[in-house]
Amino acid sequence: MSSFKGQIGQDVEKQGIKLPKQWIDFKDKVPTDRTMLVGGVTSAGDSCEPPSSLKKRRQRYVEKDGKCNVHHGNVRETYRYLTDIFTTLVDLKWRFNLLVFTLVYTTTWVFFGLIWWLIAYIRGDLDHADDDEWTPCVNNLNGFVSAFLFSIETETTIGYGYRVITDKCPEGIILLLVQAILGSIVNAFMVGCMFVKISQPKKRAETLMFSHKAVISMRDSKLCLMFRVGDLRNSHIVEASIRAKLIRSKHTKEGEFIPLNQMDINVGFDTGDDRLFLVSPLIISHEFNESSPFWEISQEQLAREEFEIVVILEGMVEATGMTCQARSSYLESEVMWGERFTPVLSLEEGFYEVDYDTFHQTYPTPTPTCSARELAELAKKGEAIPIAPLSPPTTVEERSHPSTEQDKDSSACAGEEVDEGDEETISNGDVSREETKLE
Repeated sequence: MSSFKGQIGQDVEKQGIKLPKQWIDFKDKVPTDRTMLVGGVTSAGDSCEPPSSLKKRRQRYVEKDGKCNVHHGNVRETYRYLTDIFTTLVDLKWRFNLLVFTLVYTTTWVFFGLIWWLIAYIRGDLDHADDDEWTPCVNNLNGFVSAFLFSIETETTIGYGYRVITDKCPEGIILLLVQAILGSIVNAFMVGCMFVKISQPKKRAETLMFSHKAVISMRDSKLCLMFRVGDLRNSHIVEASIRAKLIRSKHTKEGEFIPLNQMDINVGFDTGDDRLFLVSPLIISHEFNESSPFWEISQEQLAREEFEIVVILEGMVEATGMTCQARSSYLESEVMWGERFTPVLSLEEGFYEVDYDTFHQTYPTPTPTCSARELAELAKKGEAIPIAPLSPPTTVEERSHPSTEQDKDSSACAGEEVDEGDEETISNGDVSREETKLE
């Protein structure tokens, strides 16, 4: 099978997927584990040109719902999972957890029922079942089924009273003590496991919201990256805190390649703004300064970058006191330059009302297209910050054939001259925004 290496930059042969040799409809995209491929097969005599621009599907490190796309393979030391069997059972899916729960109890009942039957068989109680003068180890135990039922009654402390152990059987008394102790241990372990699994605060994170997009705009004369968080429940998150990570591959000075390198994004750790009183939705801000990874990124460069911003919200659930964590992420195409979030808080008669219909909505605002570093240099020189005026809303067709004046506005901050034949570069965020408006 021939391998396909194109603008995707990956060998599809290694993915174990057979691809057609020719395609006709490049709009039909077939998702795979790592890329987005196109489907559709032509006939043997037809010829088909490859697509002019085949965009690869970005693989997220963290999904929008907080799921981490990391799978552990070739784990040889599997005994480590058994050393922490309690956590292993809690982490199992519900269907497997219930299966283990049922098997553990059934196994112990059958095991001790077999021992009770062996005691009765060895003592000869089964042969004297109808002898009223014979004193058995357990009254009314005449087979394995009755021994199994007596085992269930003993371990669950039901005690119907029909089958009773006598004082003439010391081995039975010892077995009764052993089963009572082991039964209590099994109950404590399995019931504790089920209680912890039921009370896990994972579902509490479902009511913690993150905005679908992040925005970049001016705040207090500084370029800032902002996103919004909110809590839908009336029971609040206690000691809530927020932090953010920049996930981006990098090359070191020594030539080492570090895939998915993690870098902290300061969202108010120095000033205490990362500790939230999350009663109403809040806008989390990251200022572009010298220590920021976005210090030298402009609007034009943002469209060419490949990174992912992972945001993590942590706190204690007020109702249970357990720690809860909610996660989300933003790709570079989900970062909107020159936008602000629409206010959601309004004052009503006697209370404040939050309108979650506008929680994810943004609106355009005048924002420099150059980087924060260039803005700082202009401020040192005492020059005015050039901000291009907001252009009226345009359609996607108009953006595909932009005018020369729009090209000049896009490079106003850089101070470069634009040729008449240059075309405007549209970022992923602008395209997504226009598609949303059209819908």
